[in-house]
Amino acid sequence: MINIPKGTKDVLPNESYKWQYVEKIMRDISKAYNVREIRTPVFEHTELFSRSIGDGTDVVSKEMYTFLDKGGRSITLRPEGTASVARSYVENNLESLSLPLKMYYMISAFRYERPQAGRLREFHQYGVEYYGAQSVYLDFEAISLAHDILKGLGLKGILLKINSLGCPECRKKYVEALKEYYLKHLGEVCDTCKDRFNKNPLRLLDCKSPICKGIASNAPRIQDYLCDDCKDYHEKLCGLLKSEGIPFENDPGIVRGLDYYTRTVFEFVTSELGAQGTVCGGGRYDNLVSDIGGKSVGCVGFAMGIERLIMLLEEQNAFSAELGPDCFVICQNEECIRNGLRVASELRKAGYSVDCELTGKSMKAQFKYADKIKATFAVVIGEEELNKGTAKVKKLSDGIETECRIEDLAQHISKRK
Repeated sequence: MINIPKGTKDVLPNESYKWQYVEKIMRDISKAYNVREIRTPVFEHTELFSRSIGDGTDVVSKEMYTFLDKGGRSITLRPEGTASVARSYVENNLESLSLPLKMYYMISAFRYERPQAGRLREFHQYGVEYYGAQSVYLDFEAISLAHDILKGLGLKGILLKINSLGCPECRKKYVEALKEYYLKHLGEVCDTCKDRFNKNPLRLLDCKSPICKGIASNAPRIQDYLCDDCKDYHEKLCGLLKSEGIPFENDPGIVRGLDYYTRTVFEFVTSELGAQGTVCGGGRYDNLVSDIGGKSVGCVGFAMGIERLIMLLEEQNAFSAELGPDCFVICQNEECIRNGLRVASELRKAGYSVDCELTGKSMKAQFKYADKIKATFAVVIGEEELNKGTAKVKKLSDGIETECRIEDLAQHISKRK
């Protein structure tokens, strides 16, 4: 037997309706905000991610699936969606379109991590990217869109946490102060943080080790190093969120794990998923496009892990039971099956979801099957009905059976729903 690779998961037919429910809400709310879909390749040249995400990040240094193709080129399965969208923006000259350009994606992505609940090696994301201005209003609308999706899903106990990482100038001063503080504690921090000290100092604040969290709690705060412009920008964003009634908390520990962020960073978090409590994360990245060879443009966006959202919805019992087809056509014999297929086809054209006997089951077994798949009606076609040009319609929830002409089936079922 060949087993599924470690860190991947099948979405089975009895579970897929949950994914479709989540994806439909995401697509519907995206449309309400006039955000359009972009689709990018599942793999890119490795250089795209090393230049955009940063060599010092855990994603690039430890987690990417990278290989040489048959032409000797270094190729990487995408570990996230933002860099690919930036590459597409530059390569396809999307700046020629009307700005701001608002895009979303639904992708599978890949990171070589220790598999655990809510964190797989192949995972799925919904993400949004706004291109076109260094404007706090873009930050606000992106956060509002994420908030509306989480609200539309019916999730409870979600908290928005925001922070500002400042511009490159004020962040540079902050990183110097942070390293000066951590120099006194290098003997106490974990090995990962010792490595981060030189490669990605901001991630020192994000460590989950209890000892490192204690050290981080007394570290300098970036708010004390923000320039006046960055301070005003962040205060304006907070004011917009308050005016819209979106609850939030300023959290200096929100730094995000990727190098391209500037100014605004944010996460929507929950306490109901243990260590994997972040269900949405994002921020502003005004230097990303220029870092990969394009013209500088203001950008902001976020991504949501679909697996984590589904886990949380299950935890909160937010899913309704899966609905079965409107009708199951029960056929007495092979001749009836041929007629049953025609009946099923006509009902589908009328807008009903319909399944039909195909395998030679007995009538009794067909009724059991109709119950099992949660059909609303059983449409029975036997020899007697064929001779009369009729069908029997049984509502499975109450057992009441009626009869009508085959050509009147769609209208008859509509009256009985």
